[in-house]
Amino acid sequence: MKDGFFRIAAATPETRAADVENNILKIREQMEEAWKAGCGAIVFPELAVTGYTCGDLFRDSTLLKAAEDGLQRLLEETKDWDILGIVGIPAALPGALYNCAAVFLRGRLLGLSAKDNIPNYAEFYEGRHFTRAPEKPVSLRFCGEETVLGSGLLYRCENVEELVLGVEVCEDLWVASPPSAGMALRGATVLCNPSCSDETIGKAEYRRELVKSHSGRLLCAYVYADSGFGESTTDMVFAGHRLIAENGALLGESELFTQGIEIAEVDLERLAGERRRMNTWEAAPPEEGIPFSYRAETLESFSVDRTEPCAPFVPKEGLEERCKRILMMQAQGLAVRLKHIGCATAVIGLSGGLDSTLALLVTVRAFSLLGLPKEGIKAVSMPCFGTTGRTKSNAQRIAEELHVDFREISIEKAVRQHFADIGQREDVFDVTFENSQARERTQVLMDLANQVNGIVVGTGDLSELALGWATYNGDHMSMYGVNASVPKTLVRHLVRFEASQSGEALKKALLDVLDTPVSPELIPPKDGEIAQKTEELVGPYELHDFFLYYLLRFGFRPGKIYRMALRAFAGQYESAVILGWLKVFYRRFFTQQFKRSCLPDGPKVGSVTLSPRGDFRMPSDASWRVWQKELEEL
Repeated sequence: MKDGFFRIAAATPETRAADVENNILKIREQMEEAWKAGCGAIVFPELAVTGYTCGDLFRDSTLLKAAEDGLQRLLEETKDWDILGIVGIPAALPGALYNCAAVFLRGRLLGLSAKDNIPNYAEFYEGRHFTRAPEKPVSLRFCGEETVLGSGLLYRCENVEELVLGVEVCEDLWVASPPSAGMALRGATVLCNPSCSDETIGKAEYRRELVKSHSGRLLCAYVYADSGFGESTTDMVFAGHRLIAENGALLGESELFTQGIEIAEVDLERLAGERRRMNTWEAAPPEEGIPFSYRAETLESFSVDRTEPCAPFVPKEGLEERCKRILMMQAQGLAVRLKHIGCATAVIGLSGGLDSTLALLVTVRAFSLLGLPKEGIKAVSMPCFGTTGRTKSNAQRIAEELHVDFREISIEKAVRQHFADIGQREDVFDVTFENSQARERTQVLMDLANQVNGIVVGTGDLSELALGWATYNGDHMSMYGVNASVPKTLVRHLVRFEASQSGEALKKALLDVLDTPVSPELIPPKDGEIAQKTEELVGPYELHDFFLYYLLRFGFRPGKIYRMALRAFAGQYESAVILGWLKVFYRRFFTQQFKRSCLPDGPKVGSVTLSPRGDFRMPSDASWRVWQKELEEL
């Protein structure tokens, strides 16, 4: 398995009640299909060998013997396939019959995971035939070999450390205390559910949410395989619902009333990382479980098809609602701060760029929440050597349309005087030339805030903080940073959302801001156009936000992030370009921590943030040699 990705299938074969020979044939066909598709495991429905709807035929020794013989034949016919099979089957011990899932690999029966909760209500009468799993696992001889039967059995892969598999059967998921909870705490990362859940109106929606939420609570992958066509319809109909979820997200789902296999790749490293991150995850001491392993060539040949979204901070669905909520969170954070300190004035450096525009929009919302007059918002344009007419006019138009106080304070004279004081040449466009302007702007804002008894609202975003793309004690500093946990790729959508809610004049200005290249405008323009484009200097923000998300949210290695980026941005960036900017990202991320160690307060709005008081604490002099070494080996 590469980078912790594990391909797994949920299957619904066409079933005939009590026709073991047919059922084994169909199971074998789907196993072969999954094996050829590179799956490491496949889950079949509850009692798939016999069919779930056999009724009192489960008391017949002929059917039980046929089921055991059929499974033994399946073991023999799949002994050369390096794929884990999980198949529902009845298994008898003296005086009891158990509803089990047989777990096997390369012809070897690893164990029989028995159903713990036997429903005997409404349309279900399993208690008429089956006994709940024994309190402790028991040994038995089945399919010609010694094995173990019980609930909560763990199957641990010896050559894929993060792969620990557990099985519960159908009703076990629906009870208040599912066996899977204990299995997950004891180490199971992949939980399988062979099921035969009849279909009724509204049940599919509930089932889907149940599987998703359960995988989220247990920080696991959950694979649900349901029976379908061929089960007896005397009293029930079965839809063959197949679901694969990972940590609350649905990776794969079949249409109802279909047969076939549903395949998805689960990320075991992500699950392991999530469990390490949450100190409320009270894992039990690890246990050996039932060992199994894959052939080395199987692991080496496994290919990864799973592609993560290019913009992990931006949801594919519900974007408008997400934008509303984030803007409200930003505004609420600022409103609480203003009310707490008894302040009715806010000062913002408005450049006509994306970040300062968003900060102003948020501040207007905060003032509305508090019922404060918008004249208390002081938007300040501070043109200097690199300011273009486009950004300057956009800043003024936006401020006027929002009905806030706008003023222009040129800093050219002050910066020239400062250059003369320190002996800086005006024709040398170095870091001193740039940072002197940024610090002068911050000084103007801070002093103006003192004059009007207000606070300076910061504009810098999460992506800039990650890269250290801010002047220390310049735009790096404010009295409250409303954008501090909003990445650049999301800033665009927030501004676009506000544009969609605005009148024509404001909308036009906001859309022009969105079309303007991102720039600090600290270098003189060329022919009136922006000469200094941020993404040409530090790299595309869509790449950096991708890197940042998977580094901080899941702690992935550079190599894994690189290979994920290759798939996500296929056709957009060459591999050498992605690797080059990934190296830039890691270098800047580690060397610029000193700027993040003294950030102003600001509201957390997502799962990834760099606040030194909250989610991320790192020494400012931490070495990045380990990460650099892996990058150089790619």
